[in-house]
Amino acid sequence: MQTQTIITLATVGFAILTTIMMINSLVGRKNRVSYAFASIDAMLKMRFDLIPNLVSSVERYMKHEREVLEELTRWRAQAASGTLTNDALVSLDNQVSQAMRTLFAQAENYPQLMASETFVNLQGSLNEVEAQIAASRRAYNAAVTDYNNGCEMFPLNIFASMLGYKTKVWFEISDNERQSLNVKGMWS
Repeated sequence: MQTQTIITLATVGFAILTTIMMINSLVGRKNRVSYAFASIDAMLKMRFDLIPNLVSSVERYMKHEREVLEELTRWRAQAASGTLTNDALVSLDNQVSQAMRTLFAQAENYPQLMASETFVNLQGSLNEVEAQIAASRRAYNAAVTDYNNGCEMFPLNIFASMLGYKTKVWFEISDNERQSLNVKGMWS
């Protein structure tokens, strides 16, 4: 009788320990995704903080591209509001990326702007921030892959389902960004 009690207690203890380890594994994966997204968020904030300087240095030269400048200013205000969900921030980032590409492509038509030291310095700063954003996206996508594997692979998927964990979407570039641009000097 005592041996059977020990075996039962050992089995229950093993089951409890296994459950705790699986749940902790999922929580750790979820937290790594949150941490990686926070890194992207910090890099996007750096980019959004450069937008007012970019707009003020460019608007003197680019009178006809006022719409792009106004959109960038509006999107920066949305990002600064702090009310965006992660998905909305990703969507906003895609819009800003496309607008920035358009702005720098159009800047090629303004030799005085391209010769401006302020503009060249801002362009360099934005290049650096864009590289950091790309690195942060890669780290985020790696964390999401690990998290999604936990949500979809047996036996963790059972606990993920019980805890209400859903798979997350990778941070992907938009179809417009997949198109290669033939713009000399853009992002030099």
